[in-house]
Amino acid sequence: MADSSFGPMRDEDADEGCVGMDPAAGSPRKEPIRVLVVDDHALFRRGLEIVLAAEEDIQVVGEAGDGAEAVDKAADLLPDIVLMDVRMPKRGGIEACTSIKEVAPSAKIIMLTISDEEADLYDAIKAGATGYLLKEISTDEVATAIRAVADGQSQISPSMASKLLTEFKSMIQRTDERRLVPAPRLTDRELEVLKLVATGMNNRDIAKELFISENTVKNHVRNILEKLQLHSRMEAVVYAMREKILEIR
Repeated sequence: MADSSFGPMRDEDADEGCVGMDPAAGSPRKEPIRVLVVDDHALFRRGLEIVLAAEEDIQVVGEAGDGAEAVDKAADLLPDIVLMDVRMPKRGGIEACTSIKEVAPSAKIIMLTISDEEADLYDAIKAGATGYLLKEISTDEVATAIRAVADGQSQISPSMASKLLTEFKSMIQRTDERRLVPAPRLTDRELEVLKLVATGMNNRDIAKELFISENTVKNHVRNILEKLQLHSRMEAVVYAMREKILEIR
């Protein structure tokens, strides 16, 4: 589903502000910030152009109606900022992020959307977006966010920043809970097999090294994977080294 109209860009809400992350003091700009506006609603794009035209230090250099067109325009125009919707036809904004970073590495991307879905926020950040703003923000905040991102900051709408912090807390809690669970105990023989697997030896060579049958080696490897709840020999080695069950010198 495509995002709806320009939304209530409320000037009176400017004091609420966007949440800036990783602030970096930037030097005064001599040239205007070049912005590419990407949204599948022509009326919304026109509204943004009118709003930003009033800013002396911001220049809208182009517009696009979908993610595919945005990538082409970004490659041609090399904007400083790409102001882009999340959900659009042909190619969505998040998918376009990665390609834009490839064709215009210096461009910084701000998602401007009605989507308050946590998954969209996380995916946008992973794809390289530097800002995530909801379309309910005020007109003043759009220009302020563009300047902040151009100067090296990250901008996230307050409600979305709250969700992001909640997710970070949950991730930390899950990590702490995993640390409280004791690592599965491997037998001495299983540790021997795992150490030889880590050296790159196959089952036949391990069998010769330990003077056991190849089938016995296979059984040990299967037991190791089951205990560690993993799917491959390499995963078992990586897990063992990470959890300090086994250290390869």
